[in-house]
Amino acid sequence: MASVASQPAADVSEPTTDVSVVTCGLEWTIGGMEGSGQSTRDRHLFGGGFGTPDQSEMDEAVPALATGQASTDAVTKQPVNVYIWDMDETLILLKSLLDGSYAGAFDGLKDREKSTEIGKRWENLILELCDEHFFYEEIENYNEPYLNALNEYDDGRDLTSYDFEADCFSSPYDDANKKKLAYRHRAIGEKYAKGLEKILDQHMVKVCNDQYSLTDKYTDGWLSSAHKLLEEALGKSASAPTANSSSINCIVTSGSLIPSLAKCLLYHLDDVVSSENVYSSWEVGKLQCFKWIEERFDGPNVRFCAIGDGHEECTAAHVMKWPFIKIEFRPEAHHRFPGLDMPTVQTYMDVIYESSSKDG
Repeated sequence: MASVASQPAADVSEPTTDVSVVTCGLEWTIGGMEGSGQSTRDRHLFGGGFGTPDQSEMDEAVPALATGQASTDAVTKQPVNVYIWDMDETLILLKSLLDGSYAGAFDGLKDREKSTEIGKRWENLILELCDEHFFYEEIENYNEPYLNALNEYDDGRDLTSYDFEADCFSSPYDDANKKKLAYRHRAIGEKYAKGLEKILDQHMVKVCNDQYSLTDKYTDGWLSSAHKLLEEALGKSASAPTANSSSINCIVTSGSLIPSLAKCLLYHLDDVVSSENVYSSWEVGKLQCFKWIEERFDGPNVRFCAIGDGHEECTAAHVMKWPFIKIEFRPEAHHRFPGLDMPTVQTYMDVIYESSSKDG
């Protein structure tokens, strides 16, 4: 299995400049951009493939592969809140554990070596799941922005006895190979829907669950509190484990699509974010993904809110005129996990959308 740490990570000790801007009545703090000294697999795993676009790039037309999908999605008449979450350093912690920046934010109160050890274990688990169960060694260089992007090439063939090892998937990336990739995407989506317990054996499930618990304890409940908030977004609770609202969780991540789906499973997000609602902005940028999501779900009673830690999603939310909530892992940060709650999220949305309705 290839390493994802073949090159040193960017120097996290370099200072960054935070800029405060006021947009739609809310003050947003935009952090500095990260370095780019990453290997290919590091960038696929953590993101960084697409820099913040300029305005002309951000206004490019939506590619045809998405417009067909968007047109098939009906919008309900019920009020709908669509939450667009960043993944890394927002819903989950990984890079900051690996490079020690999370521990460093606690001024010696967190064990930096333990942080790095936890991060390396996650890195190995993610790539193992990708390579052994999600065809990643074959399809690593054929990233798509979402799992249904190649639906037009999928003829619906029964894959129960399909021999993926014998179908000779390779370059060139022509229609025949796009069909083979579409088959793989469908198979990955089916595995995702079944859950980790149906993919891995009992021993590996326990290893993954133990890793989750260890990380959650080390981060003071970051993972479990983020998961709880996504449950609340869907109207779930301990007494009502099925969603009782029409709200939707989407993830837009700068990482590659297949590792991002693996992360959702390993970090217990698969019960609050469906596979078709995970988007990779690796090549296309976050604004383009935001546009697809708006086209897919937009309607007279739909509201959107973006939550993340980066400059790119903040800028994209600004262009879309959506509220944006910035997540930071510093202990004194305004919004982090544990801490961010649904009343706060709703307040941001109310301020933006009430202001918009008054203006127009």
